[in-house]
Amino acid sequence: MISYKDSGVDIDEGNALVEGLKPLVKSTFDSNVIGGIGSFAGAYALPSGYKNPVILGATDGVGTKLRLAIDAKKLQGVGIDLVAMCVNDLICNFATPMFFLDYYATGKLDKTNALEVIGGIAKGCKIAQCALIGGESAEMPGMYSKDDFDLAGFAVGIAEREEVESQKVQKGDVLIALPSSGIHSNGYSLVRKVLFDKLGMSFDEEFEGRALIDTLLEPTRIYVPLFKEIYASSLCPSLHGLAHITGGGIVENIPRIFSHNLGAKISLNAIKTPPIFDLLSRYVEKEEMYRTFNMGVGMILAVDKNKADDVLHLAKSLNAYVIGEVCEGSGVKLI
Repeated sequence: MISYKDSGVDIDEGNALVEGLKPLVKSTFDSNVIGGIGSFAGAYALPSGYKNPVILGATDGVGTKLRLAIDAKKLQGVGIDLVAMCVNDLICNFATPMFFLDYYATGKLDKTNALEVIGGIAKGCKIAQCALIGGESAEMPGMYSKDDFDLAGFAVGIAEREEVESQKVQKGDVLIALPSSGIHSNGYSLVRKVLFDKLGMSFDEEFEGRALIDTLLEPTRIYVPLFKEIYASSLCPSLHGLAHITGGGIVENIPRIFSHNLGAKISLNAIKTPPIFDLLSRYVEKEEMYRTFNMGVGMILAVDKNKADDVLHLAKSLNAYVIGEVCEGSGVKLI
């Protein structure tokens, strides 16, 4: 007789994983989580205090950054990346993240590796102040090679309908840059092509005082705490828009928060670009760099010009700085 394990799927290893991750998941719970782990769906009570609440959802992955993490056997950071890519999108629609779910698919389930990844997801949820209320781990031999896996994340947030539907960004708004922690989670196919295929660099090669792989795997910064701080303060009406700088870079993401008659002027000299982008730019055209990478800017805030200094002060722990302004026209002009 042939068992499921003979086909490459180990149910016992999956059950052991569930037991191991229970304390990690529970550590992210807040008072709105209903029940525990092990039901068919996660339950979460709607927070009170909203006049006309709407629910928003965001989903994303980590892309080929996973390839580097798997090859380097450094897995926890990609869990933080996964959460960051979803919750940073939510706040751009003025939504406060409530809960998160993950999907982890692999060729051969290794409890130790899976716990490291999901431990990172739990850590990311704590930073984002949202609950990890469920997930799925799938062992899929024949779909993935033994050590490979893929991740998907799903974040759900809540906002006032008026905030979601309104278009507040206006001519004269100041654009404030929140620095990235590095490359974040976009453009890694190009990174790998340049650094490893063309230059033949190694993971352990020293770069700016640390191993290159550690620079490349630096987790994506989560901007939810600052958003919530601004949103809860008297500065909330002065925050007119947020743009998460992901695939497409600065030039393609800022216009997503503008009405049809608005554009942006961005000062190239103002951008504080980390050394890793300087290295890549020796082999990639400038236009391609700005369409692929965040160039050191993880999030851009559009703020009332009369309150820009106050917002900068509130965001000083992130070393925020002015990067440009909103103007009439369309698109983004790099000047």
